[in-house]
Amino acid sequence: MDQGCDSIDEYLACVGRGRGNAFGERYRKQFRDERGTAELAMLAAPSEEEYEDFRRAVEAMTPAEKTYAEQLNDEQIRQIARRAGANEANVALFVNGYILAKKRAATSRAKRCR
Repeated sequence: MDQGCDSIDEYLACVGRGRGNAFGERYRKQFRDERGTAELAMLAAPSEEEYEDFRRAVEAMTPAEKTYAEQLNDEQIRQIARRAGANEANVALFVNGYILAKKRAATSRAKRCR
């Protein structure tokens, strides 16, 4: 997770920096398959449509959902996507990407503190 991407709002801004990236789009097309190999690449280089799904989902989240995003279950994520009028799969990938980024950042901080 980039420095300064500690909240889901900040993570959205971080993900938004990669939208419209030509290299990212080529990478995603090259590795697209039915196994979902390039799915997480969506977070590195989202299309405008995907980013809008992410943005609407974050807007639709309650303060508690934002604060405890890493504790959201599948049904809660589906409800957020419905409230936002967003693609459920995109919202799930975004939330899971945020959770992974938070864990990665926490692991990095723990290693630096040793």
